[in-house]
Amino acid sequence: MADAPRLAASFTGYASLFNVPDLGRDIIAPGAFAACLRRASPQRVAMLYQHDATRPVGIWRRLRETERGLWVEGRLALASDGGRNAWALLQAGALDGLSIGFRTVRAQPLPQGRRRLLEVELVEISLVTFPMQPQARVRQLGAAAQPAAAQPSDAPPAFFSSRVSHPPHVQPKRRLSSWI
Repeated sequence: MADAPRLAASFTGYASLFNVPDLGRDIIAPGAFAACLRRASPQRVAMLYQHDATRPVGIWRRLRETERGLWVEGRLALASDGGRNAWALLQAGALDGLSIGFRTVRAQPLPQGRRRLLEVELVEISLVTFPMQPQARVRQLGAAAQPAAAQPSDAPPAFFSSRVSHPPHVQPKRRLSSWI
């Protein structure tokens, strides 16, 4: 029973999608996270609230590249005020964005001021209200760890679909479409 809060405060999602321009006009290339993920354990990448370094809210249990992007599994620290608040917001559907904080290691300039990020060093991944890449979202709440052989779902992002899993008492929130 001691593990129930850990499982209950777990979630999965995509923190970044490959080949999809973000609102800052960066495009993450497949393989951009590979070197960083080989060097550091997931717990070395900070889990923050709204990119605020003074507001850690949990730990990353697993980070991996899939064909789709950077898939993450995290667990909120329910013993902290920030972790409890973030969990309440996730459950209510008021928060579901994910956003990466990184240092660029290698990039290729592209037309129209865009750049293709070929290698990045992950510093943190945040739970955010408005992600820089609108499709980067929490996809499942309360998920137990997947078996090592299992692949994360390639279901459409929550931004475009109601197929995201929500607890039975939580209704998905309505998306703002005119703010961008």
